[in-house]
Amino acid sequence: MSKRSYTHVEEHLPENKAMVTAGKTQWEIAEHFGFKDKYVIKRVLKRERTKQCKLKAGITPRPKGRPRKESAPRDIIAEQAYKIGC
Repeated sequence: MSKRSYTHVEEHLPENKAMVTAGKTQWEIAEHFGFKDKYVIKRVLKRERTKQCKLKAGITPRPKGRPRKESAPRDIIAEQAYKIGC
Protein backbone atom coordinates (compact mmCIF):
# COMPACT_ATOMS: atom_id res chain seq x y z
CA MET A 1 0.00 0.00 0.00
CA SER A 2 1.52 3.32 -1.07
CA LYS A 3 1.49 6.28 1.23
CA ARG A 4 -0.83 9.17 0.61
CA SER A 5 0.47 12.65 0.01
CA TYR A 6 -2.78 14.41 0.86
CA THR A 7 -6.23 13.77 2.25
CA HIS A 8 -8.80 15.97 3.94
CA VAL A 9 -6.50 16.85 6.81
CA GLU A 10 -8.82 19.48 8.28
CA GLU A 11 -11.08 16.63 9.40
CA HIS A 12 -8.24 15.20 11.49
CA LEU A 13 -7.27 18.53 13.08
CA PRO A 14 -8.63 17.83 16.62
CA GLU A 15 -6.85 14.48 16.67
CA ASN A 16 -3.65 16.12 15.36
CA LYS A 17 -3.76 18.73 18.11
CA ALA A 18 -4.32 16.05 20.74
CA MET A 19 -1.34 14.06 19.47
CA VAL A 20 0.89 17.15 19.52
CA THR A 21 -0.10 17.94 23.11
CA ALA A 22 0.57 14.29 23.98
CA GLY A 23 4.16 14.80 22.84
CA LYS A 24 4.18 13.09 19.46
CA THR A 25 6.34 14.55 16.71
CA GLN A 26 5.00 15.71 13.37
CA TRP A 27 6.74 12.76 11.73
CA GLU A 28 5.01 10.29 14.07
CA ILE A 29 1.63 11.90 13.38
CA ALA A 30 2.25 11.69 9.62
CA GLU A 31 3.18 8.01 9.96
CA HIS A 32 0.00 7.38 11.98
CA PHE A 33 -2.21 8.80 9.21
CA GLY A 34 -0.12 7.29 6.42
CA PHE A 35 1.27 10.46 4.82
CA LYS A 36 4.48 10.52 2.79
CA ASP A 37 6.20 13.15 4.92
CA LYS A 38 5.68 15.45 7.87
CA TYR A 39 5.01 18.56 5.79
CA VAL A 40 1.29 17.81 5.45
CA ILE A 41 0.93 17.93 9.23
CA LYS A 42 3.30 20.87 9.52
CA ARG A 43 1.30 22.98 7.06
CA VAL A 44 -2.11 22.17 8.58
CA LEU A 45 -0.88 23.10 12.07
CA LYS A 46 0.65 26.31 10.71
CA ARG A 47 -2.61 27.24 8.96
CA GLU A 48 -4.52 26.69 12.19
CA ARG A 49 -2.08 28.81 14.21
CA THR A 50 -2.39 31.60 11.63
CA LYS A 51 -6.19 31.46 11.82
CA GLN A 52 -6.10 31.65 15.62
CA CYS A 53 -3.65 34.57 15.57
CA LYS A 54 -5.86 36.48 13.13
CA LEU A 55 -8.96 35.83 15.25
CA LYS A 56 -7.10 37.07 18.31
CA ALA A 57 -6.11 40.24 16.41
CA GLY A 58 -9.76 40.87 15.50
CA ILE A 59 -9.67 39.86 11.84
CA THR A 60 -12.70 37.82 10.85
CA PRO A 61 -12.16 34.85 8.52
CA ARG A 62 -13.26 35.43 4.94
CA PRO A 63 -13.97 32.93 2.18
CA LYS A 64 -11.27 32.52 -0.43
CA GLY A 65 -11.72 33.86 -3.93
CA ARG A 66 -13.11 37.02 -5.43
CA PRO A 67 -15.37 38.92 -3.03
CA ARG A 68 -19.05 39.51 -3.77
CA LYS A 69 -20.21 42.86 -5.12
CA GLU A 70 -22.16 43.65 -1.96
CA SER A 71 -19.60 42.32 0.51
CA ALA A 72 -18.88 44.13 3.75
CA PRO A 73 -15.73 46.23 3.81
CA ARG A 74 -12.67 44.77 5.48
CA ASP A 75 -11.16 46.09 8.67
CA ILE A 76 -7.93 47.35 7.10
CA ILE A 77 -6.54 48.81 10.32
CA ALA A 78 -6.76 45.46 12.12
CA GLU A 79 -5.10 43.71 9.16
CA GLN A 80 -2.23 46.21 9.13
CA ALA A 81 -1.77 45.83 12.89
CA TYR A 82 -1.72 42.04 12.46
CA LYS A 83 0.99 42.25 9.79
CA ILE A 84 3.12 44.42 12.06
CA GLY A 85 2.44 42.52 15.31
CA CYS A 86 2.47 38.82 14.46
